[in-house]
Amino acid sequence: MRSSNPVFSRRGFSRDNGYAGFNTAPQAGGPAVGGSPYAQGAGNPYATNPYAPADAQVGAPPQAPAPANVMTMDDVVARTAMTLGTVVLTAVLSWVLLPVDQANIGMSYGIAIGAALVAMVLALVQSFKRKPSPALILAYAAFEGVFLGVISSTVSTYIADGVVAQAVLGTMAVFGGVLFAYKMRWIRVTRRFYGFVMAAAMGFVLLMAVNMLFAVFAGGDGLGFRSGGLGILFGVIGIILGACFLALDFKQVEDGINYGAPREESWLAAFGLTLTLVWIYLEMLRLLSILQGDD
Repeated sequence: MRSSNPVFSRRGFSRDNGYAGFNTAPQAGGPAVGGSPYAQGAGNPYATNPYAPADAQVGAPPQAPAPANVMTMDDVVARTAMTLGTVVLTAVLSWVLLPVDQANIGMSYGIAIGAALVAMVLALVQSFKRKPSPALILAYAAFEGVFLGVISSTVSTYIADGVVAQAVLGTMAVFGGVLFAYKMRWIRVTRRFYGFVMAAAMGFVLLMAVNMLFAVFAGGDGLGFRSGGLGILFGVIGIILGACFLALDFKQVEDGINYGAPREESWLAAFGLTLTLVWIYLEMLRLLSILQGDD
């Protein structure tokens, strides 16, 4: 059953009976292989061809969707560019329009927190929907960008002027490195890999939630997981987890293209990639902030 958590949800890996396409060599429109939601056969939501004639014989072998309506790499790149572009645009606007000086910092923080909550709700709504909604995904990206813009502006103003550019470059480096390693098959997404990443991520998020609760009620930095030596350690762990999620995202895209998923699924791929890159950027920004603050 697919996780309802947008951070952990990866449609290509968990639907009903197992994991998708692990250790398989799929072909678009081919017979069912593994448990992929994109494979033809029983349990596949795309096994019935919506473009077939209305008088098609009942019980006839399912046909693959028309080539013009299947997901391609160009679709994924275009949707991801739109989603990330929305994040960047609203981040820049919030950086410029929501100053974090002493006179306005309270208002700016309030707007940023509100935007983060709205983005989280929109992400959850999308994760519960059976089909992707471009409007929801772009709205999530817009509100997430507002939050990132204020946070980035604050770090740049009060910690180090160049740390934001370093975090962006670091995020791009992680993306490029994982993509290269995945294409070279140095990273193989298997059931064991998937299970390890999910367990580690849930443990990580639980620890961060406990730390935040201690910080809210006890003051300071809670249990100290986000500052000092422990902060550096957990920052590195967070970035590594983000890199693992990138591998899951790449596998999802690869399976979707190989199995001939509908074009609309490219929006889910873009959504997953955006969530992961935002995760990596925030962890990178936090790690660099700690390192710069210790100088």
